[in-house]
Amino acid sequence: MKRLNLHLILSMIVLAAILATSCSKKNLPPLSNSLFTTTPSPLELVANKVPVTIDGRFPAKWFEKNTTIVVTPVLKYQNGEALGTAYTYQGEKVAGNGIVVPYEAGRTITMKSEFDYIPAMKKSELYLRFDFFRGNKQITGFPDVKIADGVIATPALASAATSTPAVAPDAFQRIIKETYDADIMFLIQRAELRSSELNSTNLNAWKDLVKEADKNERKNVNVEISAYASPDGGYKLNEKLAEQREKNTSGYLNKEFKKNTLDVEINSKYTAQDWDGFQKLVQASSLQDKDLVLRVLSMYPDPETREKEIKNISVVYSDLAETILPKLRRSRLMANVEVIGKTDEELKTAATGSGISELSVEELLYAANLDSVSKEKVYTTITQRFPNDYRGWNNLGAYYFQNGKTANAIQAFNKAAQISSRAPETNMNLALISLSEGNTAKAEQLLGNAAGSNSLGETLGLLYIQKGDYNRAVQSFGDAKSNNAALAQILTKNYNKAQQILDAVPSKDATSYYLAAIVAARTNNAAGVAGNLKSAIDKGASKLDIANDVEFAKYLANSDIRNLLF
Repeated sequence: MKRLNLHLILSMIVLAAILATSCSKKNLPPLSNSLFTTTPSPLELVANKVPVTIDGRFPAKWFEKNTTIVVTPVLKYQNGEALGTAYTYQGEKVAGNGIVVPYEAGRTITMKSEFDYIPAMKKSELYLRFDFFRGNKQITGFPDVKIADGVIATPALASAATSTPAVAPDAFQRIIKETYDADIMFLIQRAELRSSELNSTNLNAWKDLVKEADKNERKNVNVEISAYASPDGGYKLNEKLAEQREKNTSGYLNKEFKKNTLDVEINSKYTAQDWDGFQKLVQASSLQDKDLVLRVLSMYPDPETREKEIKNISVVYSDLAETILPKLRRSRLMANVEVIGKTDEELKTAATGSGISELSVEELLYAANLDSVSKEKVYTTITQRFPNDYRGWNNLGAYYFQNGKTANAIQAFNKAAQISSRAPETNMNLALISLSEGNTAKAEQLLGNAAGSNSLGETLGLLYIQKGDYNRAVQSFGDAKSNNAALAQILTKNYNKAQQILDAVPSKDATSYYLAAIVAARTNNAAGVAGNLKSAIDKGASKLDIANDVEFAKYLANSDIRNLLF
């Protein structure tokens, strides 16, 4: 009898709870999803986040005066869900800090939220979850309300792996121009060549250099003679003096070259008064009143007036006559030598054989870009023979990066950075690594030291895509013809330009055709969707990824597309 009474009491308690729950919800029927809209719809990925603004309303005479409701956006995907920002709403009789919803009028509401994106969210649905409270008691059983589909994850197609790393340039020159000088000095108002000058160590070394250049098949040489007189003694006298110095010097060199069977062209000229040389020597001197002399030069363009005014500065002129003017009584000899570098064929032969050990670092860096030459071999050789040149390590890292050897690339880039921490190419490449890891903050910092590196625009474009700044991405890509550049155009809804870029991509891969299918989908071209998806699948694109992509949702009923996917 006691057991029966206990059973009866428990049953009554359960019944009372059910009745209480049902009574509490009699005025709260499930909300229709037509009461809510989302921006955007479907949801879209922006900078590794899925942001959403939800606008909706609680109907009049729905929200009970003594009820609190916590509304939470929930993004549901296979095997998981993500919670957004919860908003608390309360009836008119509730004492709390929630947003009050009048019973008679109801209320419009706006909720902002965002979710950290993971690939599983590509096929997902956005719900609103309602948690009811009366006092300290939670009331369960109110269903989640679906309000949107998601997520358009097209920005996630941006790839650092297909970006072009920066290659440090070579300084190789096919023809290197070199100039070698020597002077033959003269006594005041004399033009004779003195044996002390002709036998000087400087002049003999210069003549040996000309001889070596003329006999070397990889060098071309010609000689220029410029004879001068110092700007004192009058113009006519100096003109004759400079002319005679030029003739004497030319005659001497012609005899020397003939004696040594040299076939060297000689071009000669003379300058009556070397005011330019005078000004340069005064500027570089430590004369006490040199500013006064320079002022005279600027005030009086006439040579005779200049000479007269300078001689009037008696305190200075004696120093000029002793330290400056003698240096202007000369014939200047200039040997112009062109060093002719190796041809592409010669460099290719050396780089692919044992001659690689004889090439300079500039020749190696240049040869690495020739057809049939192994970049890996050449750049590895540079790191071994020239280990303190960052370019070898950087370019070896660039080779590894482009060939999918990311770990090796990181190691090489870090070595290059140790050698030259401000090398623009290395900073850009390390930024590319950071972008591949989704670390936009570090990438942006590194790119601050990457000015001048080639392909910088492409990397900046990728950065701005990952940050959700699509207009700046378009500007950064410029005229680049790549998947990422086309993606930036898609994200700014410039579909014609996107297709033009995709048509010009030199080596199209699965992503190229996938992006073309998106362009077709957004421009209502069903045949283009089917054709490009087929090419993408042939190149290795996942059928499951395509089937789960919201971009193609409305085309899944198309028989051609269904036959491709299912």
